[in-house]
Amino acid sequence: MSLPLLLFFFQFLSPSLQQFPRPCTTPDVLRSKRCCPVWPGDGSVCGSLSGRGFCQDVTVSDLPNGPQYPHSGLDDREQWPLVFYNQTCQCAGNYMGFDCGECKFGYFGANCGERRESVRKNIFQLSVSERQRFISYLNLAKTTVSPDYMIVTGVYSQMNNGSTPMFTNISVYDLFVWMHYYVSRDALLGGPGNVWADIDFAHESAAFLPWHRVYLLFWEHEARKLTGDFNFTIPYWDWRDAQDCQVCTDELMGARSPLNPNLISPSSVFSSWKVICSQPEDYNQREVLCDGSPEGPLLRNPGNHDPNRVPRLPTSADVESVLSLTEYETGLMDRRANMSFRNALEGFASPETGLAVTGQSLMHNSLHVFMNGSMSSVQGSANDPIFLLHHAFIDSIFEQWLRRHQPPRTHYPTANAPIGHNDGFYMVPFIPLYRNGDYFLSTKALGYEYAYLQDPSQRFVQEFLTPYLEQAQQIWRWLLAAGLLGAAVAGIIATIITAACRRHLKRRKSSAYGERQPLLNSSEEEGSTSYQTTL
Repeated sequence: MSLPLLLFFFQFLSPSLQQFPRPCTTPDVLRSKRCCPVWPGDGSVCGSLSGRGFCQDVTVSDLPNGPQYPHSGLDDREQWPLVFYNQTCQCAGNYMGFDCGECKFGYFGANCGERRESVRKNIFQLSVSERQRFISYLNLAKTTVSPDYMIVTGVYSQMNNGSTPMFTNISVYDLFVWMHYYVSRDALLGGPGNVWADIDFAHESAAFLPWHRVYLLFWEHEARKLTGDFNFTIPYWDWRDAQDCQVCTDELMGARSPLNPNLISPSSVFSSWKVICSQPEDYNQREVLCDGSPEGPLLRNPGNHDPNRVPRLPTSADVESVLSLTEYETGLMDRRANMSFRNALEGFASPETGLAVTGQSLMHNSLHVFMNGSMSSVQGSANDPIFLLHHAFIDSIFEQWLRRHQPPRTHYPTANAPIGHNDGFYMVPFIPLYRNGDYFLSTKALGYEYAYLQDPSQRFVQEFLTPYLEQAQQIWRWLLAAGLLGAAVAGIIATIITAACRRHLKRRKSSAYGERQPLLNSSEEEGSTSYQTTL
């Protein structure tokens, strides 16, 4: 079976995992608010006949939010997902998915009973074939319409209580771009330009790190389903002490265009990419949501940013200073928090002092601003695939902090964080539902690891020995093929030469025997003198 045909089957036979699953976008489901699809494996709702899960009421935490968002009942994301659904599949054991047809992160097998530990590697430690495969997977995701998910293009109040659904198709890659836009967009309060900007369900508070952790895990999972490569992991870019955009080469994420410094080099596949959800001011003015329509080329001009806002990229010392902070959240638990590990890592506080700063973008934020293009806008930043490399490294720093300080779950705020960030709040816009606090734990429990955080022997195998062996294996195959071909050619040449030599020797022998008699006969018959006599 050809690769395109295999990909076709993977796309159309694999179940979906997150918002908005196609089975839950019909008028009947929206009116009933019951998103409990049938699992094809046994034909029952949520796979209940197989003990995978059951359709249950959604219970949302009623603990108070912080004062940053003073409204109530005006935004579809409040008390997610109750505006759209009040019943969903609740999966048992190691099962996961909107229909409980998948395995939880870190598990695989028919009954999801086998443990898996994947290793995310430094992009510069990947073999040539691994780098090429990663780029091809990104482009495949960008150009493949998602068979499982749709995006919502209007607020629920415009849907006549669900009778007129407002959803549209989206590519696998752009689905995640849209999700990052949707979780961080301004709240539409009614009327053109009437918005509340101080709201973000994935940034500027406690859920910043857990939300992006789940986001990357799902991206990784979807790439595996799309390609059939279940060993795939997102690489990371270790940007500590970097002086420029080290990944901005045509072999990796695209060099700078020689024709326009704001564009990607024509030699890179990313030069043909079109961005979505990059015009938040326009959406606010028209009181609409991003509908996933292409809005122009991917922009990037690394280093040509405001140096007063980002004096330099983070150093190893900056990372170590941030890791030394012992409190996950403090104070109002927003961008004004002092001595907060989350706020310092996100980039709203100084890594040296831990104190909140204004007018500067540090740590995580500094990389976004430094890229000076699509990535420098929060809502549209995921358009640039460097986003994945960057956030994978941010996630690894989060993991270092968890291992160093080993905080109990009680250190994650249960109340009074900005809206959407409390422990018991479900992550917007994921379906199935995942609570923020559930991902305040080590990557080892989620089935993945970072190469540079492994013990020395494992790290040597992953970062040095394995790539060397992979390259040696590729060279060995080439050498073996060349050797076999050379041996065959040499054998043919040797056979030809041997045969020619044998024929030549045979002719010499026959000539030496056949020439002596005629000369004698001729001399005798013709009565001529000998050679000596003639001379």
